[in-house]
Amino acid sequence: MANLSKRIIKETQRLMQEPVPGISAVPDESNARYFHVIVTGPKDSPFEGGLFKLELFLPEDYPMSAPKVRFITKVYHPNIDRLGRICLDILKDKWSPALQIRTILLSIQALLSAPNPDDPLANDVAELWKENEAEAIRNARQWTQRYAMNIEQ
Repeated sequence: MANLSKRIIKETQRLMQEPVPGISAVPDESNARYFHVIVTGPKDSPFEGGLFKLELFLPEDYPMSAPKVRFITKVYHPNIDRLGRICLDILKDKWSPALQIRTILLSIQALLSAPNPDDPLANDVAELWKENEAEAIRNARQWTQRYAMNIEQ
C-alpha cells in the first residue's frame, strides 16, 4: 500500500464493505491503483444478463484527475468504442475531485441502461441506433450473449 493516499485506501475499503449492487471492483494484488471491475448488465436493457469486465486505473494525481476506465469485454454500445474506451463526461471535462470510484462505476452502469447515440464514440453503432434502434438493440443483445455471458474470457 506504499504511497497510496488515504483517500484511495478509504474508497477501496468502502467498495469492499459496501459493494455497489451489480458492480464488483477489486484492487489488483500487485497494484492497489488498478481495479478489476465487473459490471452486471442492467435489468431491462439489451445488456441484461451480461457480466462486463472493465479495468479502472487511478492515476498518480487522483483525485485531481479522473480515473482511466475501459471495457475489456466487447460491448455493442454507441458510447463505447472497439478498444473499450468510454465516452462519459465525468471521465473527461466534467470530472471533479468530489466524485469517487463508486460514482464512476454507477455512471457506467447507467450508461449501459441509457445509450446516448448523440454523443457517440462508436459512430457506426450510433448511426444504427438512430436509424434502426430495434436492430441496434438486437445487435447489443447478441454481443452480450456472445461476449459477456462467459466470464472466463
